[in-house]
Amino acid sequence: MEKRVTGLGGVFFKVNDRPAMHDWYKKHLGIDASEYGTMFHWRDKDDQEKMGLTVWNTFKKDSKYFNPSDKDFMFNYRVENLAELMKLLKEEGVQVVGEMEEYDYGKFGWIMDPEGNKIELWEPIEAPPANDEK
Repeated sequence: MEKRVTGLGGVFFKVNDRPAMHDWYKKHLGIDASEYGTMFHWRDKDDQEKMGLTVWNTFKKDSKYFNPSDKDFMFNYRVENLAELMKLLKEEGVQVVGEMEEYDYGKFGWIMDPEGNKIELWEPIEAPPANDEK
């Protein structure tokens, strides 16, 4: 397996007051987030027809989504062939959290790093090229 992580899929962090934090980020940094965060769209450097996105979002302070990590943040990394990568990581002794899940926008798996940070791995469902966005 050549590629493992292909890019940053998302940055997630816990906050005490989501609406207030979204307002602050909009006012001061221009990040206009909904309940589901915001998406930064970009083009693949090797194939300009290929679109991608990176998600930025906040979670409630008491969210259990980052468990078993006790950290207030989680990174999401884009990967290719998640099933193969999860198998390989498990063979390498990496702690796998839960079972792989699949949605209409991609497959997800979770692991822990040695310092207790939960990492989300995402194999996105690639959208067809957007020829009208040139």
